[in-house]
Amino acid sequence: MSAPFFDKHQDTLASAIAACESREYWSPFVESPSARLHPEGAPEAGRAAFEAMLGRPFELELPGETGRTGAEVSPYTQQPLGISYPKCDVAALYESATKAMAEWKSVPWQERAGLCLEMAFELEKQAFANAHATMHTAGQSFLMAFSGSGANALDRGVEAVAYAAKALGEVKPTARWSKPFGRAGEVTLSKTYRTVPRGVAAVVCCATFPLWNAYPALFANLVTANPAILKPHPNGILPVAMAVRVCREVLTRAGFDPNLVLMAADTADEPITVELLQHPACAIVDYTGSQRFGHWIEENCRHTQVFTETAGCNGVVVESTDNLDGLLNGLANGLCGFSAQMCTSPQNVHVPAAGIGSDQGHLSFEDFSDRLISAIESRTEDPLHASRLCAAIQADQSLRVLESVTEGVKQAGGEVGLESRRYEHPDFPDARTATPLVCLVTPDQRELYQEEHFAPVTFLIREPDAETALEHAADNARRFGAISSYAYSADPEFLAQAQEAFADAGASLWCNMTAPMPINFAAAYSDYHVTGLNPAGNACLTDLAFVADRFRIIQFREPVKPAVA
Repeated sequence: MSAPFFDKHQDTLASAIAACESREYWSPFVESPSARLHPEGAPEAGRAAFEAMLGRPFELELPGETGRTGAEVSPYTQQPLGISYPKCDVAALYESATKAMAEWKSVPWQERAGLCLEMAFELEKQAFANAHATMHTAGQSFLMAFSGSGANALDRGVEAVAYAAKALGEVKPTARWSKPFGRAGEVTLSKTYRTVPRGVAAVVCCATFPLWNAYPALFANLVTANPAILKPHPNGILPVAMAVRVCREVLTRAGFDPNLVLMAADTADEPITVELLQHPACAIVDYTGSQRFGHWIEENCRHTQVFTETAGCNGVVVESTDNLDGLLNGLANGLCGFSAQMCTSPQNVHVPAAGIGSDQGHLSFEDFSDRLISAIESRTEDPLHASRLCAAIQADQSLRVLESVTEGVKQAGGEVGLESRRYEHPDFPDARTATPLVCLVTPDQRELYQEEHFAPVTFLIREPDAETALEHAADNARRFGAISSYAYSADPEFLAQAQEAFADAGASLWCNMTAPMPINFAAAYSDYHVTGLNPAGNACLTDLAFVADRFRIIQFREPVKPAVA
């Protein structure tokens, strides 16, 4: 069978595989929305395309449509988007996907990979429209929506294609096997190996980053021959629907059944997630979201192959530093960034009660707290700066979290070092916003901070000493989960101890992140996102394990008859 899409994109695939092996920076996509990097008029056309979708039915033909659904509200305007989507019968979706898989699994994996890369480049063409759609559903700033849900998300998707290609490429299609069997003489067998997909996958997308985890799951499934039904968050349907439409168009143009990529939309009042995941035809679940529901899936969907990426109470251990300004700048940016609505956002900052050493002299615990709070305040006092860094709060629930944590800290005898407040967004006066809440607590108030609070909440924990701070932070990661942990120390021996402690806890550790970049940035082709060794998730973006168990290997063998003289 010819493979025109593999031929078209084989250089990109080779570069992606090389990047995974070298772990160096590489991307085939444009990360910046700067107009000079894009075709003339692209930013304006993207905004117009987004606005044209508001207040009307979204055009997407799906099997089993029984009506319309959708009730998205913009975190920036707090007004309904007014878009309706196909409401589909779950059984009909699975039936259509299963039918589509029959032909798809016979397509060489090289061509499946090529088609996924074709999808990725087609998806990039709607980067500006997608950025506006992500802004007004997830609450991200425009810049983050353009990069984090555009180029960076596509990078993660292509990374999954690369690993799927590596895994499938390891399976030799045929072999000739010979072995002597005593007096019977030598026996020769002809063996054929076939990769077989597990079946239809359900991809549950999260609210705040609707595509960053969706693309890896989607492409990992498609390259390994599994159809995918994408289940968007009820307030994050539009970016997913736009992506599904593009993928279906690519499949149709290539002559394949578009039902290899489907969408199951719903509302918070009429959810369908449990029905979707517990359907007998569901073979794979990819889930990104809350830890509580992720654990429920792991326990109650044992008939499927489950991949989860949930959350954790990411810790920071501060022992000492030789770059205090860099530490404070990076940490303050991390605590403010997207109002800490990222799975990599730091939350618990463990500091010795006696303070820390630094290149600017010794700082007491109070000195360090004051400096960090001042750095946060300087980033939120100017509404324009705050809008670019903090963006908007995705859901009202996060505001309730801020209220409950504030009250809980006060009742437990802790101290609120910095109250959270609403800031006035310069472009969207009705935007749902909140600045970080900073609480000063002690280790015996652990019940306040031993789980993720999905809101801009920071706990400064007064620890007896640096060794205890490290012990507590690593233990939190082991027991309650962590995706990104952080340690600051000018002492190489302490830093080595920290690496061992977090490795034993099954958690990755970023050390002395004082470089001028987001400390919680996760780079495709280089960073392994989630370890699968602590309660923050059982899967990693991206490694061979993320793709290799989406297919199994069937073999056929038969004796080779001796040649007739």
